[in-house]
Amino acid sequence: MPTRMIRTALLASISLFLLALLGGCASTSKEEILPQDGRTMQETYEGHFKQLNQDSLESMRNNSGRGISSADDDLHGYTRDAGHEIDNLFPRLPNPTLVMFIYPHLAGATGNPVPGYATAFPMYEGVEYALPGEVPISLAPLKQQGTLNVK
Repeated sequence: MPTRMIRTALLASISLFLLALLGGCASTSKEEILPQDGRTMQETYEGHFKQLNQDSLESMRNNSGRGISSADDDLHGYTRDAGHEIDNLFPRLPNPTLVMFIYPHLAGATGNPVPGYATAFPMYEGVEYALPGEVPISLAPLKQQGTLNVK
């Protein structure tokens, strides 16, 4: 029986300790932790640049020769998009276009004349993609370079 009383006393003291610990957290107000009457983010930013002996953000942009532009042309090639990422990770494997010339001939049971003509078709039936790391990055966006003539 004494062990049961010790266990109960220990459980009660741990419970009181945890209750006091949680009560201490609840006594601090939000305004004490995050005061609402301080400097704004813009003032903090400007103050930081003044400490560095530099001008404000506006004059820095003017001096650098590059201002804020709403055109997307400035960021072309620098921004990431889903299409660009997929092309880089899974580049298309080359699938050259084959050009075949069909000479004039007679077709069918009656021997109808068919004039000569050229037709183009891809070498492989479907589009194949490389797995990441299979193709060197310099070849990543592969472009078809010409055609292969087959007679």
